[in-house]
Parts: sequence; C-alpha cells; structure tokens
Amino acid sequence: MTTFVEMLRNISPEIYQSLKLAVEIGKWPDGRKLTREQKELCLQAMIAWEQDNLPEEERTGYMGPQGCKSQEKEIPNILFSTRSETLH
Repeated sequence: MTTFVEMLRNISPEIYQSLKLAVEIGKWPDGRKLTREQKELCLQAMIAWEQDNLPEEERTGYMGPQGCKSQEKEIPNILFSTRSETLH
C-alpha cells in the first residue's frame, strides 16, 4: 500500500494543477463533486507539494510580511516559522 508521503513524491506539476482546479471548483474533471474528505486530502497534498516545489510567495495561503503601517515595524509570520517559540 502506498503511503501519503510516497504518493506526494509522484505528484507531477500537471497532477498538482488538476488537484488545485478540483479544489477550486469543487469537482473532478469528469464532473463528480468532491467529498469533504477528498477536498481535505487534495488540500493537504497541494500544500505539501508546494512546500517542496514552489517559492513561499506562490504557496497556498501566503499572506506576505505582516506589518503595522502606523509603526512601520514588521510583524513576523509565525504560522510557517521554524523558530522554537512557535506553538505548533
């Protein structure tokens, strides 16, 4: 049986685009609706593939540096931080 990680290694850019389109429109190319579980798995696969294949600013959910205009001080994006003080 193929594990999720092994499956991710076999995702080509074409498969990634197909998964992305399916999530965006909520349907497979043949018109069948994605189930909630399928949508979750597709999103997980997309995000994992993007982590290894796309620059950060092109990944799903990227919001760029967060800053307060009045203070012009950058607020770190802790969601994807690799520092030890993050909660996840």
